[in-house]
Amino acid sequence: MRIALDAPLLHDFDAACRLEWLEPNGIGGWASSTVAGAHTRRYHGLLVAATTPPTGRLVLLSKLDEAVVAGGERYELGANRFPGAVAPAGNLLLESFERELFPVWTYRLGEARLRRTIAGVRGQNTTVVVYELEGPEPVGLELRPFVAGRDYHALEHENDAIRRDAAFADGVLRLRPYDGVPEVALSVPDAEFTAEPDWWRDFEYVRELERGLDFREDLFTPGVLAVRLEPGTPLGVVASIEPDPARDAGALLQAERARREALLANAPADDLGRALTLAADAYLVRRGDGLATILAGYHWFTDWGRDTMIALPGLALETGRLDEAREILRAFAASASEGMIPNRFPDAGGGAEYNTVDATLWFFVAAHRYLEATGDDELVQGELLPLLRDVLEWHRRGTRYGIRVDDDGLLRAGEPGVQLTWMDAKVGDWVVTPRIGKPVEIQALWVNALRVAARLEERSGASGASAALTAEADRAEASFLDRFWNEAAGYLYDVVDGDSRDPSIRPNALLALSLPFPLVTGDRAERLLGVAEERLLTPVGLRSLDPADPAYRGRYAGGVAERDGAYHQGTVWPWLLGPYVDALLAVRGEAGTRQAAELLEGLEPELRRAGLGHLAEVYDGDEPRSPGGCVAQAWSVGEVVRVNAAVRRAMRED
Repeated sequence: MRIALDAPLLHDFDAACRLEWLEPNGIGGWASSTVAGAHTRRYHGLLVAATTPPTGRLVLLSKLDEAVVAGGERYELGANRFPGAVAPAGNLLLESFERELFPVWTYRLGEARLRRTIAGVRGQNTTVVVYELEGPEPVGLELRPFVAGRDYHALEHENDAIRRDAAFADGVLRLRPYDGVPEVALSVPDAEFTAEPDWWRDFEYVRELERGLDFREDLFTPGVLAVRLEPGTPLGVVASIEPDPARDAGALLQAERARREALLANAPADDLGRALTLAADAYLVRRGDGLATILAGYHWFTDWGRDTMIALPGLALETGRLDEAREILRAFAASASEGMIPNRFPDAGGGAEYNTVDATLWFFVAAHRYLEATGDDELVQGELLPLLRDVLEWHRRGTRYGIRVDDDGLLRAGEPGVQLTWMDAKVGDWVVTPRIGKPVEIQALWVNALRVAARLEERSGASGASAALTAEADRAEASFLDRFWNEAAGYLYDVVDGDSRDPSIRPNALLALSLPFPLVTGDRAERLLGVAEERLLTPVGLRSLDPADPAYRGRYAGGVAERDGAYHQGTVWPWLLGPYVDALLAVRGEAGTRQAAELLEGLEPELRRAGLGHLAEVYDGDEPRSPGGCVAQAWSVGEVVRVNAAVRRAMRED
């Protein structure tokens, strides 16, 4: 799906700064900024390198500000926000911005036009920038690099430790701002370099200001690269930290174009399906050992177990990337400990963290869907089933954080001060939604884990083990229906803990309808679905809490404490469209299919907001439902890819 922005929007600096482009490199790094050209986040940069893929991220080359000298005029193309000023304001020279395979800007410079294309190169910490001139005569192009050389969570400030000298030879400027930081090779063929080492102070990043964080940064520039740009002859610039980087930008861009076109060869015919097939590529990345994993979101998440298992069927199975799906399942299985897969792998290295009750249960669902898509018994029966047996046994006898099957056959979990479900916001020692006891979606996942294992045992010929697991699932399901159905509300309690029952209307109940083995059917299923639609459904996802609840927060905004306090208290989550659409198809059949198709079609405009071509992590619960959190989120994209494919299959069958 082609995204096109015209001059009036681009000339509105604040509006253009709300729209962000992303060029990932497939190993955890990226190039990214706003369509205006001004950075608004500490995470923006032209070369953000993953030094220990997919982590160890450093903002090395923050940006290139361009100037063009043509017809006796000087045109400054850069755009930066400083205290009280935007300087230069190159966005006012923009004629258009387009995003299809790559982000492309077109500047109008008197009688000439300059077209700029930026691409991240798959599998390398390399960014390509290609300039193409259309006009009556050559122009002079000046490129001023700005260097950060910092961790991507930090900000840079003027200091005496920076290396002020830069080596330039044979069209390559070599920059190593600090000891221990990789050298950046900036290749600009036929350029001349003029050293002008200096600090530019107080770049302002407005999204960081809105998040209640430090928002001003100083950047170092070593000087200016000047080159003659001929009409009809592209100029390719390559920024890289690779040991022997390729310098042919045109060849790198063409190879990347061919790779992306191949991804779309078997994509769905609809615009949403095609756009999100391409978006899915951003999240499927490779570790330093070459194995695939899934990044949870851009710009600050790494790979998380829960997000990975929820997103994998859409990102990898529906897009035909089966080998990567296999690698991901094997990698998480290899990291299992005490019957649990990791919640996340820390960005700074060290051991995996296991503070999750649901990631491991989602692993069963992901394995089930993988087997359905591939028939790969070698992996699922031969390698994963022994682990799944071990997981069930650990859950029966008890594992970390009080996770243990109770006497009623349901799964209890939780300890004070620990957040274990997907509603996992924590501010200091305050767990916003602790949900200690028996959360509703955990019971649905537990019963599904038992039934998945039963199917696998039957498939392997172990009918006795299958029958025992089926009986265990039947008992847990009966306990669930007895303890969780809230007749007065026509809904399910959110958490049951002994005699305590939480009647909060949250979307978690939908998992009892939407998983491969539903727990609620018939009239109750229709009533539950109706309540979710009335209280929680929005055009971009489901609210995390009923607006009528006293704890409801309609805005996801403010500092860290304010945002985390609202994260699961009314904020809308697009990934929940997955369970909701599954429920529509399961409960309402053909009518539900039509309803789902209309809902998904309405998502297309969201690809033109926040992270262009992607779906955001969250939205405000209240109108106008501004996007928040990560501008590009794996499970938002993955779940919509998955259910969009399911709806299209259902429409063909109908």
